[in-house]
Amino acid sequence: MILTSFLRILLIRSFKPFIFTNAYHLPLSYEDEQDLGLYVHIPFCRSLCPFCPYCKFLYKRELAERYKEALLKEIEMVGSRQKKKKEVTSLYFGGGTPALMKEFLKEIIDFLERYFIIRQDIGVELHPDDIDEPTLDLLKAAGITMVSLGIQSFNHECLAAIGRQNADFEAKLKLVTKAGFKVIDVDLIFALPKQTEEILLTDLKKAFDLGASQISTYPFIDFTFASNVYRPLSEKEKRKMLHSICTYCERTGKERTAVWTFAQKGTGRYSSVTRDNFLGFGVSAATLLSSQFKINTFSLEAYLARINKEQLPTALSLDFTPRQRAVYYLFWNAYSLKISEAKFERLLGKPLNKMYGLELELAKKMGFLKKVNNEYLLTERGAYYYHFLEQAYTTAYIDKMWNVLSKEAFPNELILK
Repeated sequence: MILTSFLRILLIRSFKPFIFTNAYHLPLSYEDEQDLGLYVHIPFCRSLCPFCPYCKFLYKRELAERYKEALLKEIEMVGSRQKKKKEVTSLYFGGGTPALMKEFLKEIIDFLERYFIIRQDIGVELHPDDIDEPTLDLLKAAGITMVSLGIQSFNHECLAAIGRQNADFEAKLKLVTKAGFKVIDVDLIFALPKQTEEILLTDLKKAFDLGASQISTYPFIDFTFASNVYRPLSEKEKRKMLHSICTYCERTGKERTAVWTFAQKGTGRYSSVTRDNFLGFGVSAATLLSSQFKINTFSLEAYLARINKEQLPTALSLDFTPRQRAVYYLFWNAYSLKISEAKFERLLGKPLNKMYGLELELAKKMGFLKKVNNEYLLTERGAYYYHFLEQAYTTAYIDKMWNVLSKEAFPNELILK
């Protein structure tokens, strides 16, 4: 908390905290946004894993059908106000378990394409329990090109500690590989309860050997509103495990594409968060534009009620100051290990060095960054310290916001210091 507050004051040049309110703009002004992505949240699951912090509800067919209709209305409210179709980079379906609404995904994609031109890939998150040949065929027919499998670990004991079971994950990954998606991402968690370095490295090797083109590893974070029986391993153990992941991937010729992500060289990237701008649809979905951030209500019934009134389901929003927006950009691009001067100036309208020249020089001297041509690249040392910063950010900001929104559909205000 102290670390994030200090960096916020330093980089924003203000003691004023982030103040989110329940005001929002309609229409959303995104017509001139560059590198705009789309995100759709499908909140349904067959069972609710205690470790998962995301907005989720038990699947019921009738409720899913109501949700689909509301989702289409939200897309129409946002998309129909623009004069012409907007080009976007990509589309991601997250959850929850999007495959529980697999028969509706093509309809949702087709509806989005009334208002948007999707230039690149369409990705979807998959729970291993939902993987079979008919489902994979249906996803490919809908236009899905990338998949992300929430495996977390292949080890039965580690999975049991977080309330999961291994339903033959190896066979499920083989099926996905056989289906021939452009990108296959496997999510693995490190510093799980009862996990050892040997178990972790076995998981990494198994995922790559079975066809993963990318592995996204995340430290086990115990959110305050989760109902975990076990606590994460210590920060010392997290540090050792992250180092082991990096060493293993470097030794086996994998490319580090983000602080916690490693990929086979020459393959595409699955990343639903590292977009400069994006529109979010569905319960709990966030929208990030050049001058605004907003997040939808986490209450499913409140979401449906707002949509039926033809109102956006926005719970909280923030109109950025230029420096607030700059910090948001720097944070997530640092996660991707690369900060582009050209992209920064295009987004903020000011040169990066003019806004943060002193901080960049200091980061270079401390060995966190190196400059190559017109980009600042995180060093291994910089990526390691970012790992700690990301966890601090999650605790200070994301945990608090999601905790409040999980209890109150439309808060009047939220202050993040």
